[in-house]
Amino acid sequence: MMDKEHCTFCNLIRGAAEVSLCHEDSDAIAFMDIQPVNNGHVLVVPREHYESLLEVPEELGIHLFRVTMQLANAVRRVSGCDDMNIVVNSGKAAGQDEPHYHVHIIPRRVGDGFDIPLPFDGSAMPDRTVLDAYAARIIAALRDPMKLEARPRAAPAKRSVAPMERSVALATYKESERMKPGRSRPSTVGDGRRAASSAGASAINAREGAHGELLTEPSSNIDE
Repeated sequence: MMDKEHCTFCNLIRGAAEVSLCHEDSDAIAFMDIQPVNNGHVLVVPREHYESLLEVPEELGIHLFRVTMQLANAVRRVSGCDDMNIVVNSGKAAGQDEPHYHVHIIPRRVGDGFDIPLPFDGSAMPDRTVLDAYAARIIAALRDPMKLEARPRAAPAKRSVAPMERSVALATYKESERMKPGRSRPSTVGDGRRAASSAGASAINAREGAHGELLTEPSSNIDE
């Protein structure tokens, strides 16, 4: 992590170099990009030094996006561009060039030569079981058991039935082994377990928690 004392954006915020401001408040500033894609290209930057999206406090992130939305409308009117990209590059692999979190507001014109192509031509379309597996894991990650335990808990109601527990086959894949465009996809017809296995199946144990949430954990036992 770069020390904020040597961060270009921190230096700009402290007034160490020229910057063309278009917004400032107690938590954020916005200024013109010195190498714009098109005229009106703006950077929205927190005053405090945070290197990546994952380090930005939630309330500050909400504020930065609110500023971005307000500026986007102003940029549209000034630049004459109805189309634009709102871009965050978080981390080196994602193309972040300054180690201080920032949001790009980029006015777009047809034929300007800049592009962020989605859908990505180099990716395949995973089987639905793969998408469902990642959706389930993201939901489980959002439901942090530690946060649930920290809340006041009501006396549990008496139950005559034990919490339901089942083994669920969830397909996964290694990104380095994605299907290339044009290759046939795994068949999902027939036995669902065989289809999931052909996509690289794993399993989790799922059970209902004390608050009705779905709790999951990896399992190595899958019925053949």
